Amino acid sequence: AFIALHSRDQSGELRKFLVQQAKLNPGDIALDICTGTGSVLSNLHEHVGAEGLVVGLDFSHGMLRAARDRWEHKFPQISYIEADVAHLPFGDNSFEGVTCSHAFYELKGDTQDRALREIGRILKKAKSFLMMEHDVPDNPVIKFLFYLRIFFMGSGKAMEILGREQFVFQKYFAQVKRIRTPSGGSKIFICRK
Repeated sequence: AFIALHSRDQSGELRKFLVQQAKLNPGDIALDICTGTGSVLSNLHEHVGAEGLVVGLDFSHGMLRAARDRWEHKFPQISYIEADVAHLPFGDNSFEGVTCSHAFYELKGDTQDRALREIGRILKKAKSFLMMEHDVPDNPVIKFLFYLRIFFMGSGKAMEILGREQFVFQKYFAQVKRIRTPSGGSKIFICRK
């Protein structure tokens, strides 16, 4: 509920905007990490087409099952991988694009750093990792809910990285650009290898 309230994205337009920023082409191979119920997968598929490949990755078997149940009849060519983002089961330089929507802050401990290192390893040269997360809200009530969510996620790393994302990403990627989404409730970091 908080995500929909803050992002002001009832129709999924933010995820379409996220994938547009990836500049994927038909035939490309794309990965969505921490895919959850697969909200980004259909948008990735629209960009890479039937000749491309989309992979949804999550450590949660239940979330992957929900994603598969949601999309397997409409997009049977999407693959679902149960794995830890800190140990990606792919070869070097395998993907033209990697996305993460509203889940990066939830990575605990040194998992964020290990995941960024792994993403850099599996991305092809000059290709991008796109991380979309909530921006700190202006509205005091929603701001309170935002910090409450961060606190209850149990990720001290989220509080540590909040507002310093650009600096953190620059340790792993040659170019890092921050943009705001059209709704203004979220931000996207475009990190190019």
